Amino acid sequence: MWSLQLRMWLLLTVLFGFIYALIVVIGKSVLHVGDFSFYLIISLVLMFIQYMIGPKIVEWTMRVKYIKREDNPRLFQMVESLAMRANIPAPKIGIAQIEIPNAFAFGRSLRDGRVCVTKGIINLLSEEELKAVLGHELSHLKNRDVLTITLLSVIPMIMYRIAWEFLFYGRRRDERSGNTALIGLAAFVFYFITNLLVLYASRIREYFADRGSVALGNQPSALASSLYKLVYGSARMNPEALKESEGLKAFFVNDPSQARNEIKELAQLDLDKSGTIDPSELLLLKNKNVRLGFGDRLMELLSTHPNMLKRIKKLSEYRG
Repeated sequence: MWSLQLRMWLLLTVLFGFIYALIVVIGKSVLHVGDFSFYLIISLVLMFIQYMIGPKIVEWTMRVKYIKREDNPRLFQMVESLAMRANIPAPKIGIAQIEIPNAFAFGRSLRDGRVCVTKGIINLLSEEELKAVLGHELSHLKNRDVLTITLLSVIPMIMYRIAWEFLFYGRRRDERSGNTALIGLAAFVFYFITNLLVLYASRIREYFADRGSVALGNQPSALASSLYKLVYGSARMNPEALKESEGLKAFFVNDPSQARNEIKELAQLDLDKSGTIDPSELLLLKNKNVRLGFGDRLMELLSTHPNMLKRIKKLSEYRG
């Protein structure tokens, strides 16, 4: 876990450096201010605003409704039992009013943790599979990577907005300034680099959360089977329905937008066509070599989640 936290904080430091550098360039070119503390304060204020409003943005986008124990005693019992095993405070539990089958965790800290499932997942998974997914989400909270990914994810968005503003609007407002296009171009380059770094951070946290779910007592095959079902469920969704979660898919257990491609690869794992991946099928995968082609490696590089076949192969190496 320390390895994950170290990587995440190093990434946060690097990305904060990018945003600080760009704000300094803009400030010196447009405002003609050269004070170090002025730019540092602006950068920190941007991060603080994201820290404060991040959970509300997730709630609003995913249409989260928090529930009481009497609304779903089974779900409450699973979350509380897993939280006790993880030795963390029991998070708030919510149901997202969207049909995409998935789950996610967010919050500013361990005490502010929230775990949510979507309407689409509740009747799709068995109890063991749902527990494995919830264990994955609680591991995100335990690893304290939720806040970090929330802070990280806003930086490329800021870079993109700055690039758009200076490339397409800055020149119209001030034709005398030859720096606006250069600032916009620099922001766009920074956007591309920071986005790749955020995607990398998102992928590594998924591997740690998978391992964390197994450490909480869930069987690797139960998590593998749940991932298979989530991919299958997302692949059946209308593309328009998938778009409503596009901006926050890094929070999900899997990337719904990649489901149609992934289902073709994963179908080979379900040898008995039961719609699940059982321990014997997972054991067979353990003894196989999984090699990704150039196209698959490139797609993974640009994705919030690891290649699903590679990810399930990693699960096959864990002991339940």
